[in-house]
Amino acid sequence: MALDEKIHIRRAKPIDARYLTDIAFRSKQSNGYDDEFMRACAKELTVSESDLENDEYWVAEQNVLCGFAGFTVSDAPGVAQLHSFFIDPKWQKKGIGKRLWFKVLQSAIAQDVKVIQLDSDPAAVEFYESLGFKFVTKVPSGSIKGRLIPRMEILL
Repeated sequence: MALDEKIHIRRAKPIDARYLTDIAFRSKQSNGYDDEFMRACAKELTVSESDLENDEYWVAEQNVLCGFAGFTVSDAPGVAQLHSFFIDPKWQKKGIGKRLWFKVLQSAIAQDVKVIQLDSDPAAVEFYESLGFKFVTKVPSGSIKGRLIPRMEILL
């Protein structure tokens, strides 16, 4: 599928929740994870209507939803958590992620965010580094007991 100027970035709506959950699952599994791993991640990958009402989610669409990113400005001044960033496997490597990132960045700066943190899937580290994120440490996975994943951050 070709990316063209018709790609649109907009705020997610509660009605998008099940589509975003589907994208999150397909995107994560495209990294080669088996069904057992995916079941363990189910809660963390599920996007609810209340998530979309309480956090800031942006979607990319071109007739269909292509990907999304979600973040929360934390209680700590100037800090945000990028907790969701998934691109439909059919739309990966077409510039969707960078377009979503620019929208997240624009919104975060407008909210006086100075640092964005994220806990990355190991397969996504290279992508986040291309956006300017740096590895900070390893932290426990929210889904898989005993698994450590990279924590990354970017200073704005």
